[in-house]
Amino acid sequence: MATRKKRKRYTPAQRAQIMGAAEKQGLTAVQVQKKFGVTPVTYYSWRKKTGKAAKRGRRGPGRPAGGDLAVQVRSEVQSRVRQILPGIVRTEVNSYLDVLFGPGRRGSRKA
Repeated sequence: MATRKKRKRYTPAQRAQIMGAAEKQGLTAVQVQKKFGVTPVTYYSWRKKTGKAAKRGRRGPGRPAGGDLAVQVRSEVQSRVRQILPGIVRTEVNSYLDVLFGPGRRGSRKA
């Protein structure tokens, strides 16, 4: 039967020093393990507890990857769509009404 290694305990000061060095040097979890002897699971746990864990995948709602330019382009496209959409909807509705009821006079209802 294999013997287990004894767990090493790190003081809050040691944790802060390791986390600070890892962040400053841009180390990966494997590099932290090689340099300081902290397992990747422990390192990720510390990062999560300190709020420094990177979010995976999505950048968040409405946060494009390109920065300011992407935000500006998105805004311009939305603005243009808002301008042209009413005309498109009006044309499509009128076309549908013409199919249903035949071409007729619109907007000239007598009271």
